[in-house]
Amino acid sequence: MVAPATPSNQRESLAAQVRNAVIWRSGSQIAAQLVQWAATFLVIRILSPSDYGLFAMSGVVMAFLNMLNGYGLASGLVQQQQVSERQIRQLFGMLIVVNLALALAQLAIAPLAAAYYRQPTVANLLRVQALIYLGTPFIALSQALLSRQMDFRLQARVNILASLAGACTALTGAFAGWGVWTLVIAPIALFATRAIGMTVAARSLIWPSFDFRGAGALARFGGMMAAGQLFWFLQSQVDVFIAGRYFTVHDLGIYTTSLFLAQIFVSKFVPPLNEVAFSAYARIQHDRAATAAAFVTGVRIVMLAALPFYLGLAATAEPLVLTMLGEKWAAAISIVRLLALAMPFMTLQVLFSPACDALGRPGIGVRNGATGALVLGLAFLIGVNWGARGIAAAWIVGYPVYLAISCWRSLPVIGARLADVVAATAPALLAAIAMAAVVTLVDRAIVLPPAPRLALLGLIGAVTYAAWLVTFARPTVRHTLALIRNR
Repeated sequence: MVAPATPSNQRESLAAQVRNAVIWRSGSQIAAQLVQWAATFLVIRILSPSDYGLFAMSGVVMAFLNMLNGYGLASGLVQQQQVSERQIRQLFGMLIVVNLALALAQLAIAPLAAAYYRQPTVANLLRVQALIYLGTPFIALSQALLSRQMDFRLQARVNILASLAGACTALTGAFAGWGVWTLVIAPIALFATRAIGMTVAARSLIWPSFDFRGAGALARFGGMMAAGQLFWFLQSQVDVFIAGRYFTVHDLGIYTTSLFLAQIFVSKFVPPLNEVAFSAYARIQHDRAATAAAFVTGVRIVMLAALPFYLGLAATAEPLVLTMLGEKWAAAISIVRLLALAMPFMTLQVLFSPACDALGRPGIGVRNGATGALVLGLAFLIGVNWGARGIAAAWIVGYPVYLAISCWRSLPVIGARLADVVAATAPALLAAIAMAAVVTLVDRAIVLPPAPRLALLGLIGAVTYAAWLVTFARPTVRHTLALIRNR
C-alpha cells in the first residue's frame, strides 16, 4: 500500500518538477538560441540596416496582433485546477476563431501601415506574415496541455527542431539574396515546424468545438490576459512605432538591432522561465507564503544571471558590436550601451505578471501594462527629438518609474516585501558593478582587434564576477548551488 503524500512530500515533488522543468525549458532555450544566434548574427552581417528597418515596421503590426492571438485563453487552461475534454475542445475552437480574425485584420491593416510609414513594401510583408496565425492555435493548445503536466521535455525537443528549421531557412534566404524577405520567411518556417511538432508531442489533434456555452470563466481570464498583453505591446513597441515615423529605415534598423542585442536575455531567456513559473505558481496559488518565497527566490536567481550580462554588455559594447555585427553597424555601439543600462529594470518588471496571473489576479498585469504604456510612451515622444540616442536614454529615465509603480501594486498581491526583493538583488548588483568597473579599466589599457579584445574582456569579467560573489556573497552562492542540486 502506498502512503498518501504529505504536504512536505508534495512540496518536494513540486520542487523536483520545477527543477526538471527549468532544466528542460531553459536548456532547450539555450540550445535553440545558440542555433538561432549563429544564424542571426551571420544574417545580420549579410543584410543591411535598411532591411531590418523595414522588417521592424511590419513587426509593430505583428506584435500588436500577436498580443491578441489567444495565448491568454490557453493560460487560463493552465491556471484552472480541473479541466474537461469539452473545455479543451472549446479552447481550440476559440483559438481558431481568434487567429483567423487576426489574419484577416492584418490583411486589412497592411495598406494602412504602409501609408503610415511611407514604405509600400511594408504592405506586402504583412500580407505574407499573416500565414503565421494559421499555426498559432495548434501551438497554443499543445503548449497549454503540456504545461499543465509540467512536461517541458517534449516542448524542448520541438523548440530545438523548430529553431533548426528557422535558422536553415534564414541562412538560405540570406545567401540567396532574398533581402528583407529572409526575415519574413524564416519565422514562418519556424512556426510551421513548431505547430506540427507540438501537436504530435501533445497528441492534441482534436476536433474543435465552436459551441462556447459555459466557457465564460475561461474567456474572462483569457480576456484579462489579452488586455495585459495589449498594454505590454504598447510599452514594448511604442518606441518603434514613434521612431518609424521620424527615422530613416537605416537609422531605424540601427536602433532596432541595438535593441535586439540589449534585450537578448530578457526576451529570450526570461520568458521560458516565466512559463515554468506560471505553472508552478498555479500549483501553489493557495499557499501565499510559498508563493512569496518562490517569487523572491526567482528574482535572486534571474538577477544573478541578468545583471552581469547587462553591465558586461554595457562595458563591452564596442568590441561586441564590431565582432558580432561588423563595421557597418558601428553606429549601434553607443545605443547598445545605453539600452543595456535600462534592461535590469525591465527584467525585474516582467517577473511580476506570472505570479499575479497564476494567483488569479491578471488585472494587476493589465494595470501595470497601462502604466508602462503611459510612462514609456511619454518618454519616447520626448526622446525621439534627439534621435536613436534620445530614444535609448528614454528607456533609462522611464523604466525605473514604471518599475517602482509596479512594485507598489504587485508585491502586496504576491505577498513579498520590497526589502526581500532588494536583498535578493543586492549581491548580484554589487558583483556586476565591480565586474563592469574592472572590465572598463582593463579595456582602456589594452589595444587589441575587436574579437580577441572581446574574448579577453569576457574572461576577465567572468572571473571578477565569480570572485566577488565567492568573497562577499557566499550565502547567495551556497543557496543557488543547493537549488541546482535539488537540495
